[in-house]
Amino acid sequence: MHRTEAELAQVLHTGPFHLALRTAFSVRGLPLQRVQHHLAHRGVKVGVTSLSYWQQGARRPQRAESLRAVKALEEVLELPGNSLLRLLDAGDARADAERPAGRSYRSLMEASGAVERLLDALDSPADGGLHTVGHQERVRIGSGRELRRRDSQHVVRAHRDGIDRYLAVYRGDPGCDPARVEVAARENCRTGRVRWNREAGVLVAELLFDTRLRAGETYLFGYGFDDGTGGPCGEYLRGFSFGGGQYVLQVHFDEDALPVRCRRFAQASVGAPRGSRTDLTLTGRHRTVHLVEQGVRPGLVGIDWDWE
Repeated sequence: MHRTEAELAQVLHTGPFHLALRTAFSVRGLPLQRVQHHLAHRGVKVGVTSLSYWQQGARRPQRAESLRAVKALEEVLELPGNSLLRLLDAGDARADAERPAGRSYRSLMEASGAVERLLDALDSPADGGLHTVGHQERVRIGSGRELRRRDSQHVVRAHRDGIDRYLAVYRGDPGCDPARVEVAARENCRTGRVRWNREAGVLVAELLFDTRLRAGETYLFGYGFDDGTGGPCGEYLRGFSFGGGQYVLQVHFDEDALPVRCRRFAQASVGAPRGSRTDLTLTGRHRTVHLVEQGVRPGLVGIDWDWE
């Protein structure tokens, strides 16, 4: 026991947070359900799943109520005051230094507030721990000019340890009912929690990987969204929080809904003017247009079109 207490004292000094928390659980001999009970007795509600993620390093407590739970954990586990909170601060500083420079959702989409609240409800870290290495996206426009389907083949790289999921954001066109949008986990992933905001027309889907990534590892997975609930669609654009990697976008039009003109565009942010405009030729038999970005920059890129 003395050696184990010494190990706990050491890891509380050196970190990381998840290892210190896991060691404290072991030394105190408290199962997660019992820890949850002690926290609830102090007026702090936290799920057993969240506690498990925290000790595994798969999630880091970030919200105000999560940090309050960490403070209460120090009391339940009889640890020195701020010993766990200090490790969180140190870990955040290291993560900020290691992760690539990125953009916030606020600069990439108008419904950023709704998206950030949905991500917060899923206890997601600010950047998800991943950045894109390659992304091929296919969009289908239906006979009523509506966005019918969106499919993605996605390759990502983890920039910290313990990442085992991706949160995919979908925003429909005006009139979209996100509650009726179907999420499809097509390859190397499965669907987890799904949350939406009907007023903003946005949906966030948790796609669970079959493995937990270490920093630097890549992962390929496929997923999609089946919609058709929105009004006429006049564009499709993709926002990138991080630069680098290749992006391919193909838009396929139904034979009964062909545009008269299609253009590629890019934007530095959602409020910036659109530049880099290039006319795209609709292929005759296949009724598609596409773009290829070899090294994307943080910002937005997409295709828009005219119906008349």
